[in-house]
Amino acid sequence: MNTVQKGFTLIELMIVVAIIGILAAIAIPAYQDYIARSQASEGVSLADGMKVTIADNLQNGDCIDSVTTANNTVNGKYVQNVLSTKTAASAGTPAVCQVTATYGSGTAGTSVSAGINGKTLIMTLNGNGSWVQSGGTILAKYVPKALTTS
Repeated sequence: MNTVQKGFTLIELMIVVAIIGILAAIAIPAYQDYIARSQASEGVSLADGMKVTIADNLQNGDCIDSVTTANNTVNGKYVQNVLSTKTAASAGTPAVCQVTATYGSGTAGTSVSAGINGKTLIMTLNGNGSWVQSGGTILAKYVPKALTTS
């Protein structure tokens, strides 16, 4: 008597599960890196919003607002704060305007990717109005491509 097979065999199902497991092992870390990079870009966006304030302050001879110090800080969803500062001038090096983005920590720490939580990104404002990465503790793979390194 002939019997007709219906459904999948156990080995076929095990092969499909193994393939899905391998794909998941590759995709999950890549997705986590993607999320961290997208969250790190918020620091650059918030720094862009501070350009007008910094330019206004430069008209008065300083990068920061010494009268209303709250104007020197901006908060975001993934960024605890973006702080505008001025570096001290040294021999042969003029003072420059810098912005430091601190990711996570505080109330934002629960929604921030572990790759950037508690890390900082320090940016210097170029003469042409673009930002240049000048330091920080964030890993290079999470730094937005729009920034150049000094």
